[in-house]
Amino acid sequence: MGGVGDDDEIIADVAKCPICLALTEHEILKRVPKGKGEDVLARCIECSEVHLLNLRPSPSFKIKTTLSEGSESSSVFVESDSNEAISVGDLFERDGSFWSITRIEIGDKMSVKSCKAGEIVSMWAVNKNKCTVKITLTDEETSTASTIDCEPEKVFSCGTVMMIDGRRWRIRAIHTGEGRTLRGKRVAADIRRMYLHPVVKS
Repeated sequence: MGGVGDDDEIIADVAKCPICLALTEHEILKRVPKGKGEDVLARCIECSEVHLLNLRPSPSFKIKTTLSEGSESSSVFVESDSNEAISVGDLFERDGSFWSITRIEIGDKMSVKSCKAGEIVSMWAVNKNKCTVKITLTDEETSTASTIDCEPEKVFSCGTVMMIDGRRWRIRAIHTGEGRTLRGKRVAADIRRMYLHPVVKS
């Protein structure tokens, strides 16, 4: 009996033909399981060359990764296929949380936007579920350290007035990894600490 099922059985994925020296469609003749992969005997549709395809999963690779959640950081190893392309901004799940890759380093601490997992020496990622921002509340001679929990993408601007413990405070400065700024705005994930002064009633 003919049908869709029969057609599916004879069509292989595209593979490189040793005669055509190009990616061509292949017809599967035989499959033999080999460990976690398989050996496939296939015929090139273009030139009819029959050859063996050794299909094996890419070896796993452990990437040294610094996970940052607010002010807390931890060093872990994230497992990936060595041939998998990884880019800044990619999301991955670990321990029930989602993490966004913020930096990738290869040899000689060179920073890149994207590369294969096997080439990565170190990687950094931030928690995308929540973010803890350190703040310092300065009232005349008294400074108090505290924190704010918020979404990592929440934007804070210098000059903004906030209600904290029933009092109105103005953001005086924002400190990021690049230094302190008295103007502009930053997302919570990029902020190391914010400095606030009380709003003086007129």
